[in-house]
Amino acid sequence: MPEPSPRSFLCGLDAALRLIGAKWKPLILHFLYSGPKRYGELKRCVAGVTDKVLIQQLKDLEAHGVVSRTDHQEIPPRVDYALTEFGRGLADALKPLCEWGERQSTRIARALS
Repeated sequence: MPEPSPRSFLCGLDAALRLIGAKWKPLILHFLYSGPKRYGELKRCVAGVTDKVLIQQLKDLEAHGVVSRTDHQEIPPRVDYALTEFGRGLADALKPLCEWGERQSTRIARALS
């Protein structure tokens, strides 16, 4: 698949959604917003995600410069994930949507039932 150019996006929302389009990526950003997390802690936060999917989503976010991975070269292994400056800007942009969802959660639950 060819790399997209800025002109290949329909709008800014299209560009952002292509970066975080998977179900779990916005949740990963949300939970990393408060600070770096180890893999196990992040897995507990993002309840319902499988190890395979979480690992792949983290690799994608790291490859796109949204998340950084720090391997502390310790035994037992200790790896931390954190938002990059680019990732923090993206998480900042998602924050109003998160707040709206919290305010409207009852109505959303009714609409989806």
